[in-house]
Amino acid sequence: MIDAIWYFFSFVVTLGILVAFHEFGHFWVARRCGVKVLTFSVGFGRAIWKREGKDGTVYQLGIIPLGGYVRMLDERIDDVSEEERDVSFNAQSVYKRFAIVAAGPIANFVLAVAVLWLMFGIGVPTVKPVIGDVKAGSVAAEAQLERGSEILSVDNVEAYDWQQVQLGLMSAIGDDETVLTLRTPDGDEVKRTLNLSGWQFDPETESTFGSLGIEVYQPAVYTELSQVESGSPAEAGGLKEGDTITRIGDENVESWTEIRKIIAESAGQDVLFTVQRNQVEQQISVQIGERESQNGVIGYLGVVPVTEPLPEDYVFTHQYGFFSGLAKGAEKTWELMVVSVKMIGKLLTGDVSVKNLAGPLSIAEGAGVSASNGFVYFLSFLALLSVNLGIINLLPLPVLDGGHLMFYSIEWVRGKPVSERVQDVCYRIGGVLVFALMALAISNDIARFAF
Repeated sequence: MIDAIWYFFSFVVTLGILVAFHEFGHFWVARRCGVKVLTFSVGFGRAIWKREGKDGTVYQLGIIPLGGYVRMLDERIDDVSEEERDVSFNAQSVYKRFAIVAAGPIANFVLAVAVLWLMFGIGVPTVKPVIGDVKAGSVAAEAQLERGSEILSVDNVEAYDWQQVQLGLMSAIGDDETVLTLRTPDGDEVKRTLNLSGWQFDPETESTFGSLGIEVYQPAVYTELSQVESGSPAEAGGLKEGDTITRIGDENVESWTEIRKIIAESAGQDVLFTVQRNQVEQQISVQIGERESQNGVIGYLGVVPVTEPLPEDYVFTHQYGFFSGLAKGAEKTWELMVVSVKMIGKLLTGDVSVKNLAGPLSIAEGAGVSASNGFVYFLSFLALLSVNLGIINLLPLPVLDGGHLMFYSIEWVRGKPVSERVQDVCYRIGGVLVFALMALAISNDIARFAF
């Protein structure tokens, strides 16, 4: 219940920011073009708060936080006096109307740049995209990727962390192949081509790189003990630093995962450990301790295993200065725009399943999870949504900004506007298509969360 409340709150804040900036783009350019703005609303439906400014514009918050609007004086809707005709929207030149409508999506792109600029200024804790285990028989295995190699780029686009790798591979969905530039454990820079012709990717159950057989690098954990905690059951039983556990009871063990599982299931029991100590095999009986966990009482030994050293600078903070951060924010925004356009194109061609469409529930979950992970991760999520909102609004569907821009472009070429009858038919068709997409996205949400 608490998670649901947090997700809803995060959703309202996220959407409120995105909608406010989008509508402010329309509002600001409309005012610069001399158009009278009657209402600036964040949210639809009944106003839960409103105030009339000195400029005569009513500013309000609607009860339904799923969008917003800027209501401008328009002769097609309002009774406009001769004195105010020059400040009505429809009386403006096609260039001004084009600028006013385009300003909304542009504001979303500007917001994304600003948000990413702030994110890179704060610094993003992350890890290098170093390959862990490669699944046998997978696409990655066929391309001869090896454990410990660092991914430097995907199709010549820099990949400084796993999120960049994810974006690069998503752009390649539906392609026959993609090229990874790698730095091998020996320090050599090589290129490997992944054959994507038979690639099957289900975003509900796996990541893009996971579906290709690539696992995120995790340092190997050995069965040798690097530390025995003072006062622990291990110390009381006689286990020492440097001991290598080879058997527990009558069961041989070869991985730390096996050892951890046996210990967790043996709370309060006397367990016989067989260890190698100074190349001599010894048997040591230890009474396993007990510890509370989310799954109840589990066994506790009090030891730390030896682990494989991390690659150089594996964990780092991705951070830039004032001006370089602005440039990086703009570069990252452009990358997100390109990926978004490619994904929409692949949805239309069928290369990407419509199951990937996310509705308000998925957005709410994403906002809540990213906000819980930390402020910089929320900023990253906010930038991604802002770019997506801008791109979607530029689609040439009459009920969206892109549809209006399409009509204005035709008007500019023809020298006269598209007839009201044609526009009305297009608006109806566009409304049905948008409603169908929304219904599909919501049904995907229901399927994700209900089953």
